[in-house]
Amino acid sequence: MKKACPSYIDRNRLPVLYPTHTHAGAFWEQLGRTIGTFGFLEEVLGKAIFTFTAIREYGENEIEDAYRAWLPKLKGALSDQLYPLVKSYGSAVKESQLSTDESIDELVLAIEAAAKVRNILCHASWRVPDAEGKSLPFFVSYKNEVCETKFDIASLRQIQDHVRELAFAVMDSVAQTGYAFPGSIGIGDKIV
Repeated sequence: MKKACPSYIDRNRLPVLYPTHTHAGAFWEQLGRTIGTFGFLEEVLGKAIFTFTAIREYGENEIEDAYRAWLPKLKGALSDQLYPLVKSYGSAVKESQLSTDESIDELVLAIEAAAKVRNILCHASWRVPDAEGKSLPFFVSYKNEVCETKFDIASLRQIQDHVRELAFAVMDSVAQTGYAFPGSIGIGDKIV
């Protein structure tokens, strides 16, 4: 077998900002803002989990066990990613005696659907945009699902708006209990 001649990438000949050079700066800005909004949703879910677990009433014989279980829940609320966060949130709302939100299952499903899009946006390699400015991300999920949806600035803005509305719905689920959302200046009782 003939020995291959070693070669190296001539980095000086690559375009400035390679490999992101083929997209407009506005595309990358909107992608970042959309991903940042998902981060906001994760923070909101964590605070909602804290609230719903803090306001839950326990019987005298349940308090010690509940307190022991609370610290790991709170650690998860700080460090978990979107899928486990939304599962914990859904459970916390359903276990709360103060929640009257009957559409919690729909909200959880909507956030889970958005999480699939988040994974694409955060982990894809972005292909050269077409003539319409749409880019097909190269992404394969852990279930071997291949992304076939192209994204542009307008679609990223729609996603950002949708995720922001999901975050507001989570905040509303806390506010309807009569407690103020943690860190907000809204009305309602503060959790001390």
